[in-house]
Amino acid sequence: MPLSYPIQDFDSPFGHFDSELSDSDLRHTAYEILIGACRTSGTRPLTYIPQSDRTISQYKVSAAAAAAPSQPPSLQRSLTSSAASKVKKSLGMRSGSKRRLGGGESVGNQGRATVGELVRVQMRVTEQTDSRTRRAILRIAAGQLGRRVESMVLPLELLQQLKPADFPNQKEYEAWKRRNLKLLEAGLLLHPHLPLNKADAAPQRLHQIIRGALDKPIDSGKNSESMQVLRSAVMSLACRSFDGSVSETCHWADGFPLNLRLYQLLLDACFDVNDESIVIEELDEVLELIKKTWGILGMNQMLHNLCFLWVLFYHYVATGQVEDDLLFAANNLLMEVEKDAKASKDPEYSKILSSTLSSILGWAEKRLLAYHDSFHSDNTESMQSIVSLAVIAAKILEEDISHENRRKRKEVNVAHDRIDTFIRSSLRSAFAQKMEKVKASKQLSSQRKNLPRLSILAQEISELAFNEKAIFSPILKRWHPLAAGVAVATLHSCYWNELRKFISSISELTPDAIEVLRAADKLEKDIVQIAVEDAVDSDDGGKSIIQEMPPYEAEAVIANLVKSWIKTRVDRLSEWVDRNLQQEVWNPRANKERFAPSAVEVLRSVDETLEAFFLLPIPMHAVLLPDLVTGLDRCLQNYILKAKSGCGTRDTFIPTMPALTRCTTGSKFRVFKKEKSQITQRRKFQVGTVNGDSSHGIPQLCVRINTLQYIRTQLEVLEKRTVIQLRNSNATNANHFADGTGKKFELSRSAFVECIQLLCEATAYKVVFHELSHVLWDGLYVGEVSSSRIEPFLQELEQYLEIISSTVHDRVRTRVITDVMKASFDGFLMVLLAGGPARAFTLQDSEIIEEDFKFLTDMFWSNGDGLPTDLIDKYSTTVKDVLSLFHIDSVSLVEQFRSLSFDSHGSSAKSRLPMPPTTGQWNSTEPNTVLRVLCYRSDETAAKFLKKAYNLPKKL
Repeated sequence: MPLSYPIQDFDSPFGHFDSELSDSDLRHTAYEILIGACRTSGTRPLTYIPQSDRTISQYKVSAAAAAAPSQPPSLQRSLTSSAASKVKKSLGMRSGSKRRLGGGESVGNQGRATVGELVRVQMRVTEQTDSRTRRAILRIAAGQLGRRVESMVLPLELLQQLKPADFPNQKEYEAWKRRNLKLLEAGLLLHPHLPLNKADAAPQRLHQIIRGALDKPIDSGKNSESMQVLRSAVMSLACRSFDGSVSETCHWADGFPLNLRLYQLLLDACFDVNDESIVIEELDEVLELIKKTWGILGMNQMLHNLCFLWVLFYHYVATGQVEDDLLFAANNLLMEVEKDAKASKDPEYSKILSSTLSSILGWAEKRLLAYHDSFHSDNTESMQSIVSLAVIAAKILEEDISHENRRKRKEVNVAHDRIDTFIRSSLRSAFAQKMEKVKASKQLSSQRKNLPRLSILAQEISELAFNEKAIFSPILKRWHPLAAGVAVATLHSCYWNELRKFISSISELTPDAIEVLRAADKLEKDIVQIAVEDAVDSDDGGKSIIQEMPPYEAEAVIANLVKSWIKTRVDRLSEWVDRNLQQEVWNPRANKERFAPSAVEVLRSVDETLEAFFLLPIPMHAVLLPDLVTGLDRCLQNYILKAKSGCGTRDTFIPTMPALTRCTTGSKFRVFKKEKSQITQRRKFQVGTVNGDSSHGIPQLCVRINTLQYIRTQLEVLEKRTVIQLRNSNATNANHFADGTGKKFELSRSAFVECIQLLCEATAYKVVFHELSHVLWDGLYVGEVSSSRIEPFLQELEQYLEIISSTVHDRVRTRVITDVMKASFDGFLMVLLAGGPARAFTLQDSEIIEEDFKFLTDMFWSNGDGLPTDLIDKYSTTVKDVLSLFHIDSVSLVEQFRSLSFDSHGSSAKSRLPMPPTTGQWNSTEPNTVLRVLCYRSDETAAKFLKKAYNLPKKL
């Protein structure tokens, strides 16, 4: 079956054809024109002998053909399939394809075929019709010797030459006659070479004649009146010219679009009658014949190129786009058309050119705007040709035809802009298809079934980007230097539209959120890498493309989500610390290590939080770890501060020193008896108030110390484990955390040092000044020194030392006992120097006091099982220094005091001794210390000096 015109989605670019003539009618007309154009006066055809039987350019007369009707030499030339077609070669087509003749017909005799026979078969003309047409042409030629076929109206001459007897039956004759009359109507009235003059009656007269001839038989005799009337009407219209003179050339088949339709049907003969996707090998010879019709059809080389371009393209599309040869040929021929377009100023040609190229461009754009649907790695050659067709067609339409647009858009690169449009459109379409595929996919692979949709989409888009770079970008780069960059920028934008919606919908860190964001980050890295590589040789280094791709900042989004996650975890832990420490009783029997259970829980929470953090599938553990550590550090600091809260300090338990008094000789016991009960009562009032509940007892304070020491130790383990986890996460700056240059638990570390020190001191001073105040402050040396010595204090102190030794962790035990020793020494000195009017010492008491202090230091030495001697010596130095004053007589002490006062205050001390301030820094060379020894010296010299110098009272 021959190709029909037009196929679906294709209107003829040559314009609307108004006639009722069918494709078959026009094909037979075209064949008749071809025969008429090739007529000659020769009587014998030449036959071409196959190469095996001849030498080059050797021709012989075929006896077999001599008996046939005489043919023009151009039609008689024999064919050979061995000669390569020059036209095919120039159009870039392959040679050597097989050709079979339609309907099983053989051409010529003994395997020899003339070009005429080939064309007849190709145009589906029967031998009977061909013979009849040739006879008629010979009669016409014989009757009009010397006249060119261009000066005749061929249908008119044929109507006169052929009679009903020349046809198999009357019906076939009537159909033939009707076709020729319709042809005259089409060529002279419907689509004339020159526009008809409305004032001219000739067209109307011809129209009536043709109508009449169609309705009833016409006498076609040469001298018949009806024929003469028809001839007159036809010739009057066919011989018109632009200047009004009578033209020697008859114009009956050269009006648009009739001539182009007839020429298109002639060019169809260049395609294999059995496979219209294949151009015959005899293309050169057939085209040589077809070009002989140019005079009749009003064709020229430019119109031929345009028509042949359309026919090649049309056959490619109509035959299913299977023969890329046709596409390559059309593309190469379009390059010639481009040259023609630049040279031509014919408005009629430009109109046909515009219509033809618009049809081609429309078809090409339909495929290229979604080229991922039409092309793949196996058909990139055809894509290259289609892109070239589209680009050249667009350039001709915009630059060569539309002169106004050309003036306005001189700076516009048509090819660049078209390719840019194709890339963006097709990638958007491909992206949408990938999205639909991911959404609709029920059966995901085992590796992907647990992944969120956007994560899978990112993988799909990454594959699409790399395929684009490998398959399509090398083709498109010919017209667009940043083809791959534009493609990935489009994909980047499309994915961002989806990612943005996703990001706005997430409020907390979830595995899906991290997976999507990491996939987005990887996709972006892939895309940017492609864009950068693509832009290596570009003028701007790819800046324009990179600017089209504002970063997803997926890592920043992840970081913000992780920070939110950190805040939630830290806030939860902080609330837990507050709640549980309110319930903590610091029971020393809670566990064998004697630390608070809450410490285990808080450390477990910290450890679990760190472990959960490192299990997060994120790429920036090292970056965000300081945020987490800082938050956990604050929680631990809060725990530490609350653990020591309410426990008091050293100063909380040290009593307020009473005002200075003087002693009166001989009245010691009388005065002190009266005031002892008052001192005891006052002591209870003076001791700093502390929380008296069981959670702040000495055992509980020891548990608090143990707890902080336990957390401190475990925190070191936790830090080491964190470094290992950080290194396992492939963090680049893990060593910063390990070597201390990165943030660790700095607040906690500092708080540990401070709070353990404060708790140790608080425990020691609470033992000495609070728990043992009844035997120290209220008992030691009250009244007679010899009868109120240190033994009761030492007995009870030993019990507390046993509690501390059995409760406090061995790493801080020495420190606590040392603080108890310091507190004991401070208490001993306060009894001697600020014990109030209930105490008085004679010079002879110094031996007892020194002996008691020796007992006190021996207790902490414990025969070598206690504190080291050098430590005891270090802290006993002050006491021993002060005790040396108790061995000095009162007169010497007064002189020493005066000397020290003069040294401190100069000559002003001569008239009146100033009262030295109480600094608490007891020292044998410190005026206040010497003054206090005098205040508690039970002799007349000291009493008189104090009365005279300061008028001190005898009692409070």
